Amino acid sequence: MVQINFALKEVNCKIVFYGPGMSGKTTNLEIVHQKAPEENKGELTSISTDGDRTLFFDFMPLDLGNVAGMRTKFQLYTVPGQVYYNSTRKLVLQGVDGVIFVADSDPDKMAENIESYENLIENLREYGKDIKETPHVIQYNKRDLPTALSVEELDKQLNRFSVPTFEAIATTGEGVFPTLKVLAGLVLESIDRMDNRRSPPKAPPSKAPQPTAAQPRTPSGEPAPPPARRSQPKAPSRRPVAAAGKGSRQKQSSRKGQAAPSGRRSGARSGARSGKSARASRARQGARPGSKGGSSPKGGVAMAVVLTLFLAAAVAGAVFFYIQNQG
Repeated sequence: MVQINFALKEVNCKIVFYGPGMSGKTTNLEIVHQKAPEENKGELTSISTDGDRTLFFDFMPLDLGNVAGMRTKFQLYTVPGQVYYNSTRKLVLQGVDGVIFVADSDPDKMAENIESYENLIENLREYGKDIKETPHVIQYNKRDLPTALSVEELDKQLNRFSVPTFEAIATTGEGVFPTLKVLAGLVLESIDRMDNRRSPPKAPPSKAPQPTAAQPRTPSGEPAPPPARRSQPKAPSRRPVAAAGKGSRQKQSSRKGQAAPSGRRSGARSGARSGKSARASRARQGARPGSKGGSSPKGGVAMAVVLTLFLAAAVAGAVFFYIQNQG
């Protein structure tokens, strides 16, 4: 499990070399410690016994630079290879972030390789970890043996989950650092994925809500429908009436809400208005030059003279006729 020290700005990741006894786990760790720069490595602790070179674990913090502004360190461990040290294997696997499984290329060691890989899967399961989700790689060590199995055969027997594999000769250092480098990258990718899952997604900037009037609701709690739009009454037309009779006057009076006048007063008003309208119409027609029935001022005088003469002749004729009847 990744350990973060905010005071020192350090991220510590745990990597475990796993595999059968005498497969080359401790040799891998010794090569890394020998070739790593002095300022980037810690003290290597090893406990050896008669049955195996490593009884408990080897520890070497390896500084691999800064990640996201924090110094990253990998703590490297190995586990004992013997089956009867399984309790110690479990203890070392606790909080592991990545596993390098070191397999022996000797055909006589294939059964031990399979047994150790099954043991790795089982021990991770007891910690609630799935081997398919745990960053791990497989190193096929001792490729210099004349009887070494082919990579295809080793993949067929061990590489069930298609993880990266490397050929190595740990005694010379061949393939040691490429194996560690790839696993370190897988561990960092796993840490980045876990960090993305934990951090909540950023919400897009939202606009300030605009104040809206409270919408009326029905007794059942549902929004009430919008009120129907009422039609506005049209204003009465004020166009002048050319000839207003009694019937039209009564209609106009009823629209305005007033009682229509009755009797002689109504007839007199109607006649007066009709006469005024007729005289106004004749006056307008006479005022228009060249219109039908109209005349100029000179034509009016001549017409008056003719009418006077005609009247005088008529009066003279009437007098003459009266005198003849009397005589």
